[in-house]
Amino acid sequence: MRIGLVGVGHLGKIHLKCIKMIPEYEFVGFYDENKEFCEKVSQEFGVKAFASYDELLDSVDVVDIVTPTIAHFTCAKKALEANKHVFIEKPITQTLEEALALEKLANERNLKVQVGHVERFNPAFLAVEKYFSNPLFVETHRLAEFNPRGTDVPVVLDLMIHDIDIVLHVVKSEVKDVKANGVAVISDTPDIANARIEFENGCVANLTASRLSMKNMRKSRFFQPNAYISVDFLEKTSEIIDVKAPDPNDNNPFAMILEIEGKEAREIGFHRPEIQPINSIQTELATFREAILNNTRPIVDLSDGKKALEVALMIMEKMAFGKAVL
Repeated sequence: MRIGLVGVGHLGKIHLKCIKMIPEYEFVGFYDENKEFCEKVSQEFGVKAFASYDELLDSVDVVDIVTPTIAHFTCAKKALEANKHVFIEKPITQTLEEALALEKLANERNLKVQVGHVERFNPAFLAVEKYFSNPLFVETHRLAEFNPRGTDVPVVLDLMIHDIDIVLHVVKSEVKDVKANGVAVISDTPDIANARIEFENGCVANLTASRLSMKNMRKSRFFQPNAYISVDFLEKTSEIIDVKAPDPNDNNPFAMILEIEGKEAREIGFHRPEIQPINSIQTELATFREAILNNTRPIVDLSDGKKALEVALMIMEKMAFGKAVL
């Protein structure tokens, strides 16, 4: 399957390396508007730099879009109109209207689109995904040291959207209400943001994102009946603490039994699932190929990207109306 890349900035070069590690893809080359980038990347990786986006599209079956967000819609629309399958980095587009237009076009042409919400492929999350049942409270912290490269988009679309996608994936309910505030410290848009998402089933998710932290953190905690699940996306570790009725046949002297007067005894269990080391970006790109070949739904499809964007835009709107932006 022939694949081409659009955009060879910092993340684009990472995608290029990952694609080249997937033998089932034939990497035909890339296109970038920055001619200086093209020359350097072409020489560094020994790959072809196409003179135009149209020329690249004529040579591929799949296009991987890793441009600045402002160009996502234009690049994806052109690729779909050329009947090419599209992998597109998050956030899918700048506006919900653009995302809806891409969805309509992809459906009409029966083309696959996958959105790069890479934390879905984080090994720490994959290790506990099957244990989620009915989370009723979620708390996430995604904190990053300041990097000027990420200030072209608000922190909600740059960082928090990762956790928005994870929460929407895990909580099987419609969003009921959103409350949010944020503060612009260095950028023209909020650098620090907090959102409270309330769901129809009663679940509440409290999300915090900052790009002005003294240290990096990407941690989420999920609380559900009889269980607590923690995922450290940065350190790639996870743990589960569950509460269940004691096994009368278990003679473990170290079992932690909780006894409360008037209630049945409960056993507290601590589990650290085995983490399978994988390259998350390489995995998401490889699974997209499988979805195309098998005509199955991509793991993070266009509708997932659209929903995450919709909630992110709701959060940004709430922050603007709240006049919390300095």
